[in-house]
Amino acid sequence: MVKTKDHLLNDYQNNADQQQQQIAALKKRLNQIAFSRLGLFIAEILLIALMISQGFSSTIVVLMVLPVFLFMMLVRRQTAVQESLHYAEQLLWVYQNEICHLIQRKNNYPDGHQYEDEQHHYASDLDIYGPGSLYSYINRCHTQLGMDTLAANLGTPNQQQTIAQRQEAVKELESHIAQTFHFRAALQNHQPDQLRIIRQKLLHQLPDQLKFTRKGLLRLYIRVVPFLMMGLFLLGCIYGGLTWRVFGLAALSNVMLTLSQLKHINQVYYGFTGSSNLLNAFSGTIKWTEDISWKSPYIIKLFGTTPNEQNVSAQIRQLAKIIQAFDARLNFLLAGVLNVFLLWDLRCSVNLANWHDQASEGVMQGLDRVGRFEELISLATLSHNEPEWTWPVIAPQFKCQAVALGHPLIPEEKRVANDFNLQDSPTVDVVTGSNMAGKSTFLRTLGINMVLAFAGAPVCASEMSVSIFRLLSYMRIKDSLNDQTSTFKAELNRLKMILDAILVEPDSLVLIDEMLRGTNSKDKYLGSKVFIEKLMEQHTPALFATHDLQLSEMKADHPEQLRNYHFDIQIAEGEMKFDYKLKHGPCTTFNAALLLKEIGLTLSS
Repeated sequence: MVKTKDHLLNDYQNNADQQQQQIAALKKRLNQIAFSRLGLFIAEILLIALMISQGFSSTIVVLMVLPVFLFMMLVRRQTAVQESLHYAEQLLWVYQNEICHLIQRKNNYPDGHQYEDEQHHYASDLDIYGPGSLYSYINRCHTQLGMDTLAANLGTPNQQQTIAQRQEAVKELESHIAQTFHFRAALQNHQPDQLRIIRQKLLHQLPDQLKFTRKGLLRLYIRVVPFLMMGLFLLGCIYGGLTWRVFGLAALSNVMLTLSQLKHINQVYYGFTGSSNLLNAFSGTIKWTEDISWKSPYIIKLFGTTPNEQNVSAQIRQLAKIIQAFDARLNFLLAGVLNVFLLWDLRCSVNLANWHDQASEGVMQGLDRVGRFEELISLATLSHNEPEWTWPVIAPQFKCQAVALGHPLIPEEKRVANDFNLQDSPTVDVVTGSNMAGKSTFLRTLGINMVLAFAGAPVCASEMSVSIFRLLSYMRIKDSLNDQTSTFKAELNRLKMILDAILVEPDSLVLIDEMLRGTNSKDKYLGSKVFIEKLMEQHTPALFATHDLQLSEMKADHPEQLRNYHFDIQIAEGEMKFDYKLKHGPCTTFNAALLLKEIGLTLSS
């Protein structure tokens, strides 16, 4: 049974309702624990008062220990319930985001505005990055690597084999879509750059920073110091006197040793502060990837080896425990006691060095895997949320055939789909038509679906078969006061970029919307004509949207290399109606006169 969007929305709402119920139950449990802790605190006060009034007795001492023990158990329980509550809230956010996306087409993940580039061959013209973009519609990444990977795959076409493998991987991930929501929830509320900082520290900083822990004598002393200090402490309790002085001297020596290495210790610790929870989250997400017997080669390749040979999640949990132990230094009093008795900071540094020697390489690969999975999960979520979209066939040779091709960023109720085919050999397709009839949107529709196809994603069509093209676009040309560039100069720069690119990239496809707007009509026509002829000379396929009907007349001289299409309007009782359907031949109906009349201007005949 193929699910509709109504079915998907109902599933998301049911999951969100279950999470809200769980959150309410966890909050109730936290309140119960808080009241229990208060009761134990009051009981302890009453027992102290009883001891004061009736005197010291072993029974009262035992009774006084019991509330303290129960209190400590409740603190641990409270921590566990708070973590469960935090996770439930994060999972609720994931479900609510999908509900918002289906209803309002809004996505609360980053929109990729940092990747916007006016000089990119097509990104700006096709709305690939930034608010309201394809990136903002697809992205479900929270780590910097995941976001960068998604941006890269939308900005550059993959090879045919890679696209096929990515499609297979996305389909396999979609079959585990329920688990992917938990994967995403575990990564919420963490800074995107934290993963990169940890990776940089493991790869580039720690090897040098941990050199001070390699001294054999230091390591030996760290191993024996707990026994030494505990022995001196017990002897002091038994014999007192000189023994306490020896204990004090040993404690002072431990403090001095720690202070002498404090600079190195701080360098090791810096960058890991408070990251144990983050590492535990990464450990959980990576464990899920390890527990599944993946079939797609693209996903298996992310593991470096086969998944079962590398238990990276356990290694990350071990690192998290070391960092969590290291975090004890944040408590000044506790840090003092631990460093006196156990040389705690130095011990944690040595433990980190031992871990780094054994596990750092695999863990860095595992941390990268989180971002790679996020990017694939973004495409799997797109496929899950768009059940009527299709998987494009990537043809080995020149081809583009599409049935019911629609713009993915236009809501379904407003979207108009069109069929379109390229011929077996390259042509320049001139698309004429009225203002607002759909010329520009159609060019963007074709281009943005190709971007999806080349990223290994489904496309907004009922059928699509396309070979790999290097997209080159010329649509939103802007002047620049900062660069002292006029619109015409900016247009010339863009044209030069296209001409240079088609010389080195024979598989280019050019999308042009109203060329040379920054000059007079005569030069505009002549410039457009010579540019089209250059494209035909280079055997470069292109779609050329224009209001200039003279360009459609070039078909008489180039019957095999130029095709005419148009978008028209229907005028009934002075009203304009658009069907946004692509038709063969040049346009014969225009609407400029009607639009000018609406603002009080009438064209003279």
